[in-house]
Amino acid sequence: MIASIKKFFAQTIEPGVNGSGRAAEHALHVATSALLLEMMRMDTSISSEEISTVARALQSEFGLDTNEVDQLMALAAEEAQQATDYFQFTSLINQSFNGEQKIRVIEFMWQVAYADGHLDAHEQHFMRKISDLLYVPHSEYIAAKLRAREGATPKS
Repeated sequence: MIASIKKFFAQTIEPGVNGSGRAAEHALHVATSALLLEMMRMDTSISSEEISTVARALQSEFGLDTNEVDQLMALAAEEAQQATDYFQFTSLINQSFNGEQKIRVIEFMWQVAYADGHLDAHEQHFMRKISDLLYVPHSEYIAAKLRAREGATPKS
């Protein structure tokens, strides 16, 4: 999946990273979207709540257009069974985003992890790995987790 996402980023993110603040913000949204899709795949099943959380972030919160949402969802579906190299992916984010933006990425990922009402061990492991690769301090990692957990609706 990483090769496909990296190609997508090269076409979508990199032209705008050094541009205006709006272009850099758009780049953050696209990069975060890819990580959200990966988070959605971390546990044993993909729930409708996780799909809704990712779709809501991709469409409304991030302001991505329909074509970008479709491309990212198609990449995730096509490549769900392939091994990934998270370092290659996170190194692109590290080159482009500041510490605050990386913390936002972690918080959005936690929101997806909590969306189905169950925090799986694979999700926790993935979160720890990504936060380490993004050089997010442990205190910020925990604060993002708590904010996401507080905002999660309990599953009945």
